[in-house]
Amino acid sequence: MSKQIEITSSTKEETDYIDNAIGKYNAKQVPFTQQVAFEGINFIAKNEKGDIIGGINAMLYCWGVLHIDILWVDDNYRSVGVGSELMEKIQGTVKQKGCSLIHLDTFDFQAKDFYLKHGFEVFGTLDNCR
Repeated sequence: MSKQIEITSSTKEETDYIDNAIGKYNAKQVPFTQQVAFEGINFIAKNEKGDIIGGINAMLYCWGVLHIDILWVDDNYRSVGVGSELMEKIQGTVKQKGCSLIHLDTFDFQAKDFYLKHGFEVFGTLDNCR
């Protein structure tokens, strides 16, 4: 088989094709419950000077499920509530859209304790990830 196929890096268009193909397959298996299958939901926090001091990037997908990809807060604004405000904003927004589940991944050195404090639960761990 390996002599009959070629594996290469994909272009943006080819990546989109694969994304759409899995979306179509998934929809055939379990019909989507939201109108727009994939909706990016992103917010930023700015200080009084207008500088970006934090942000959250997430995707609400297919069945009212939110995947948080990135939550970042500038070092100078950590532990003063910026991350909590971003979490409250996104949770309130997706709740109105019928979100039933939020998931994410994090490393111990990143924000594990922050997420636990906000009601998230660990549902799996990967050991020796460096």
